[in-house]
Amino acid sequence: MDSTSAWAPLRNAVYRNLFVAQLVSNIGLWMQTVGAQWFLVDRGASTTVIALVQTAGLAPSLVLSLPAGVLADLLDRRRLLIATSIYSLLGAAVLTAVSWVGALTPATLLAMTFLLACGAALTSPAWQAIQPELVPRAQIPAASSLGSVTVNAARAVGPALGGLVVAISGPTAVFALNAVSFVAIIAALVLWRRPRDHRATGRESPGAAIASGLRYVRSAPIVRRIMLRSALFAVPASALWALLPSASSDHLHLDASGYGAILGVLGVGGVAGVVVIPRARRQVGPNVILAASALIYAAGVIAIGHLPLVPTAVLLFFAGTAWIGTLTVLNASVQLSLAQWVRARAMSVYLLVFMGSQAVGSYVWGALAGAVGLGPTLAIAAAILVLVAASVVVLPLRAETGTLDRAVSTAWPTPTIVFDVDPTDGPVLVTVRWTVLPGRERAFVSAMRAVGRARRRTGAYRWGLFRQGDAPDVMLEHFMVRSWSEYESQTQTRWTASDHAAIEAARSHTVPGSVIQQPFVAIADDRMRAPSTSADTATSSP
Repeated sequence: MDSTSAWAPLRNAVYRNLFVAQLVSNIGLWMQTVGAQWFLVDRGASTTVIALVQTAGLAPSLVLSLPAGVLADLLDRRRLLIATSIYSLLGAAVLTAVSWVGALTPATLLAMTFLLACGAALTSPAWQAIQPELVPRAQIPAASSLGSVTVNAARAVGPALGGLVVAISGPTAVFALNAVSFVAIIAALVLWRRPRDHRATGRESPGAAIASGLRYVRSAPIVRRIMLRSALFAVPASALWALLPSASSDHLHLDASGYGAILGVLGVGGVAGVVVIPRARRQVGPNVILAASALIYAAGVIAIGHLPLVPTAVLLFFAGTAWIGTLTVLNASVQLSLAQWVRARAMSVYLLVFMGSQAVGSYVWGALAGAVGLGPTLAIAAAILVLVAASVVVLPLRAETGTLDRAVSTAWPTPTIVFDVDPTDGPVLVTVRWTVLPGRERAFVSAMRAVGRARRRTGAYRWGLFRQGDAPDVMLEHFMVRSWSEYESQTQTRWTASDHAAIEAARSHTVPGSVIQQPFVAIADDRMRAPSTSADTATSSP
């Protein structure tokens, strides 16, 4: 098997076990989704209430994604995933029991859906972050595609099974099967012997971890553009998922098993996309795929409210392929663009944007459909998707997306310290004196903008560049880090090869051997109640 083929990650036994377990769990999830939505349809719930199932399933991402990412970066990810999977198992069991005794109401169902989605929100960042631990970097796009297969193959099988089980035994049986499906995830995680995480520096506090994660995203233009593309697509695309149950009943006149089958068509299209998208990405590039996927998906959105069953099914097949195309491009791009130390936190922000956009969109489309009707609402969503496709011309993924070397760099020197420093001492002010070659000032300043972003990504909360008044060729860079511990993290575990490349680009415009770097540890600061008695400077050469 080609090491870069779409199926290459399955040669890894650990990845394969987790892949199968996730597939089984996702089948159970889709069966439950069908059971929940058809329970509301059968009870005569309004279009808005039915769409709220989608919102309840996605809304926890708005609140929990970032804390979940922090937990995944600070704790052992394997143990965290086992804990959240046990929580999901217990939640699904409670829902089954409530339905079994006949106490399930639309409000209770939405509440339980929300609680189960909390477990999924806590799981997602850690699950995404472990993928690069399981496969080589060259296989990350393939692993991202296969991760989407677990969703789309489950969508192909789960809804059809769910619709059949609902038709035969009712929603309770579907809820019970979903609970059992979590056992596969727990078993696969228990069998995985993840290497112990050895860290060179102390762990951050949760608050500091959130702050550093947000700083990283704010100072990463590549990642911000990926997130923007995800939001632009997710908001209008959510109309299909939110309104498909109502369209299946009111426009296509399907029963529960028919609704499951039409969802299955979307899933089959997604699985087909796993074969098509990697080849298309190599031939036409990710931006073309994003634009084409938005247009194809728009056709599926318009179809469910305006076309007969057969052409709708055909267009939904291609919509499933378009969905997997967008997710594969965005997921692989963000995973390849993140440093290891912040991967889960930054992934959590990405998931917050993507899932949160779907949650908000689902509510908006449900409310709009209740006000103006199903057909016009779907037409509006499709028109917005056309605009999203056109926006790729002015807001494409950046050219360097997924190409930068995010391996930890060892080029930063260890600072010379002649006094005892506590990890919590700080803030730390770092100055770097640069002597610029004649005529290179403008090029140097331009190169230093990338250096400033790298400093902020890796922990600096303040950065500046100054010119010496009596020596215009001398420039002083300064940045501040919250504590000595974070400064050590910045130099030992956060600074990547691509960050060092930015430093080298700036250094190329300076006098050789003239760069002097100095860290200063605060002994008097507005935030301190009393000054320390220790010395305050140490010098090293980068």
